[in-house]
Amino acid sequence: MTEPTTEVRTAFAKASHVRVTPMKARRVIDLIRDMPAQEALSVLKFAPQAASEPIAKVLASAIANAEHNFQLDPESLVISRAYVDEGPTLKRFRPRAQGRAYRINKRTSHITIEVESVDTATNTKGRRK
Repeated sequence: MTEPTTEVRTAFAKASHVRVTPMKARRVIDLIRDMPAQEALSVLKFAPQAASEPIAKVLASAIANAEHNFQLDPESLVISRAYVDEGPTLKRFRPRAQGRAYRINKRTSHITIEVESVDTATNTKGRRK
């Protein structure tokens, strides 16, 4: 007896060493988590946060990966996982009074977005209204 072949229905994209702090990027990621991919792109397009631009690029890349690599319909894609990890911190110093120096931490992020293809008729759970 042969097992049924499991069709790949997820694709992902990553961006590493993005020069935006993880805390600010997580604010934007929380806006789009569990949304349909096309709707999330339009939300990111008009979001005022600076982190929305690199996140929109990663989401567009994940949609393109799903379409090109797995022949998934871009209209049926939903963001199944989206998270931001902390990357390396660039440490810089600013001169202060009396010969002292204060450290400036320039934080970076690793952004990962995974999209999943689901049928529009069965996609009722986990979706925002």
